Amino acid sequence: MNLSHCELCPRRCGVDRMHGTTGYCGAGALARVALVSLHQWEEPCIAGDCGAGTVFFSHCNLGCVYCQNYEISHDGHGIEISGERLAEVFIEQQTRGASTLDLVTPTHYVPQIQEALGVARNRGLKLPVVYNSSAYETVETVEALRDCVDVFLPDLKYIDAETAARYSNAPDYFPVAAAAITKMVEVAGTPIFDADGLMRRGVLVRHLVLPGRRRESMRILDWLWKNLGNQIYLSLMNQFTPMHRTAEYPEINRRLTTFEYDSVVNHALDLGFTHCYIQEGHTASEKFVPRFDGSGVK
Repeated sequence: MNLSHCELCPRRCGVDRMHGTTGYCGAGALARVALVSLHQWEEPCIAGDCGAGTVFFSHCNLGCVYCQNYEISHDGHGIEISGERLAEVFIEQQTRGASTLDLVTPTHYVPQIQEALGVARNRGLKLPVVYNSSAYETVETVEALRDCVDVFLPDLKYIDAETAARYSNAPDYFPVAAAAITKMVEVAGTPIFDADGLMRRGVLVRHLVLPGRRRESMRILDWLWKNLGNQIYLSLMNQFTPMHRTAEYPEINRRLTTFEYDSVVNHALDLGFTHCYIQEGHTASEKFVPRFDGSGVK
């Protein structure tokens, strides 16, 4: 994958990142890392008992107006590190007892991650590698991860081009993300879990329900069920919080209502999803609860 003419993501800027030029995402030749932590609030099959070993990468190829991590994703806060140091970070997460290695917003650093994973695995890294992304990926980049990534954790944000253009400057988001997620399922295969309930292989698709967009959410679920069904696990999130630039978009400058969220959850269950996580409560810190038996919201 050539950083001298970068086409890692669907924007295909073609810039020479090796010699100081940056494209839409703002990433350079070295990986920039903003936060390394044990994160307890991922889905249970990712966090396990000890927490997911998150590595938050700086910059992003979308730039959502409601981004909760905008200091990292938009402003690029973080430090540049070598491939050798990145491999050490991965090993350190395992040493801390992380259940998984959770790579957050990794798309624009895939070559650096591939190199670091190779080094880390030669030094004893055994954790399942989770690729936690916006799904705004090229099929070629997903294919390149076949021997590197165990679990794909993509968002599926929008189905309407107008919504994607307004909030993420990506009118082509849905066809690109749909192709990428379909490829992820091909690469990762049928979900596999270990004795502790951790996902060792597979795809877990997240969808954040936006205020005023519950019917669009339902159409996203329609597409997922028709095309992927129970080949994937599903996570429906209610944690939308008006942040960053949402004051400029009054239609989403509020929290999600219980009715909006519950109606989307019920639609998923009515479709037939049996591998579904929902969130209880109204904040990002509330826990995910599995709904695997087809029952309604309690």
